[in-house]
Amino acid sequence: MFKKMGQLGDLADLMTKAKEFQARMEEMQEELSGIVVTGESGAGLVKASVTVKGELVGVEIDPKIFHPDEKEMVEDLILAAVKNAQAKATARGEMEMQKLTQGLGLPEGIKLPF
Repeated sequence: MFKKMGQLGDLADLMTKAKEFQARMEEMQEELSGIVVTGESGAGLVKASVTVKGELVGVEIDPKIFHPDEKEMVEDLILAAVKNAQAKATARGEMEMQKLTQGLGLPEGIKLPF
């Protein structure tokens, strides 16, 4: 009978940890929405800023590249800068998630949404 009581204690402990984890996840979601990374292309001529959640929040273009005959190149630079920023945002988000889940005993390589 007392063995079952121990199992209830384990379940209560697990539930407490789950609630703590949920609270930490909510805090992390809030923090992630405030982290902005900047990608660039063309040696810094075009810069794109993206939140870690992947939302494009800004584009900066050096006026030196505004030549009518180079429109296609400018479009390619913008696209490259956005992709660079998104890759950085993904990497940063994964790093922040690893900090959060460290020590929880989750299986190696598990992906959690952020």
